[in-house]
Amino acid sequence: MQNLVILGATGSIGASTLSVISRNPQAYRAYALVANASVDKMLALCLEHKPVIAHMVDESAAASLRSRLPAAMKVQVTTGTPDLLGLMRSPDVDTVMAAIVGAAGLLPTFEAVKAGKRVLLANKEALVMSGRLFIDAAKASGALVLPVDSEHNAIFQCLPELVQSHLGHCDLDTAGVSHILLTGSGGPFLTSDLMTLATMTPAQACKHPNWSMGPKISVDSATMMNKGLEYIEARWLFNAGPEQLKVVIHPQSVIHSMVQYVDGSVVAQMGNPDMCTPIAHCLAYPQRIASGVEPLDFFKVGQLSFHEPDFERFPCLALAMAASAQGQEATTVLNAANEIAVEAFLGQQLKFTDIARVNELCLGRVPAATLTSIDDILMLDAEARRYAIEAIAALAR
Repeated sequence: MQNLVILGATGSIGASTLSVISRNPQAYRAYALVANASVDKMLALCLEHKPVIAHMVDESAAASLRSRLPAAMKVQVTTGTPDLLGLMRSPDVDTVMAAIVGAAGLLPTFEAVKAGKRVLLANKEALVMSGRLFIDAAKASGALVLPVDSEHNAIFQCLPELVQSHLGHCDLDTAGVSHILLTGSGGPFLTSDLMTLATMTPAQACKHPNWSMGPKISVDSATMMNKGLEYIEARWLFNAGPEQLKVVIHPQSVIHSMVQYVDGSVVAQMGNPDMCTPIAHCLAYPQRIASGVEPLDFFKVGQLSFHEPDFERFPCLALAMAASAQGQEATTVLNAANEIAVEAFLGQQLKFTDIARVNELCLGRVPAATLTSIDDILMLDAEARRYAIEAIAALAR
């Protein structure tokens, strides 16, 4: 029986994780659920899954949840950073699902890695921001980091065990890998007229053709920044150089990613677009369990198509690839700027095409100093957010 902490329990990944757990109650228990401020959703989850701990980042939300939970349930409601980080270190916790979106997930995820936990990584920003620090901390503590993002999980499944067991420090050349092929659907604007992109609304950007996701990730998919962040994440997870990483547009989202070998073989992982599949894989690795996802019906799949990415259409992807080559400081700035820009777009304060402009302006202000600690990263993150707010104000004038 594994005791799980689910960071981001009220989000889409949290819901999928709880669904897989419910199908396998003999093996997994939702020991602790963590959310920001969604009291109604957390209350419903507590009543259904009966965790030992419910942690709310927002203090007023924690007080509200505490008052509404039936006393007989004896759920401990906690709040505050010290309690959250203490939960990550708890000897009662075996596995942490890291599914808090954005930079907010960095501290607890990093703490779980330092504590040597089994970390199911759905928060790509942890690696985008902390990169080498994260990988080195996992090696030092013996933490088992397993990628949940469908693309990285697909790559992981296509790699030999020798690489799987040395994530972050593997040697792709020795394993006979020539290229990692990171697939992406291209989002809702793949075939839209370039002249219309500036007028696209948040509702249009969030209407992904294949996946059901939260608003921030949906907008990132529309700009393909999501693929850019995944490119950076793949660089760290698989210790890959830019010559070993390729992005392939695959609109159907049936092939979740591929690995190309020096002998000419290409190994692909396929399946219906449902996050329960990679979640179940990571929970049970190296075994397999039921995920509740319908198997792929090849007679209904139809045509599979592939295209090179158009960087004029997707400048955010090009910016992310350039930032990856520049280093951890650049990727930290880019991630922070993008979060602010997407928030402004969702609030209808910024045009869709201006998301890339804000990101580019902020990348021009990357400091020369090297980041050597999480505190350094968080300071640069805060500074980059100020850059982005300034850039948005300048564009509005």
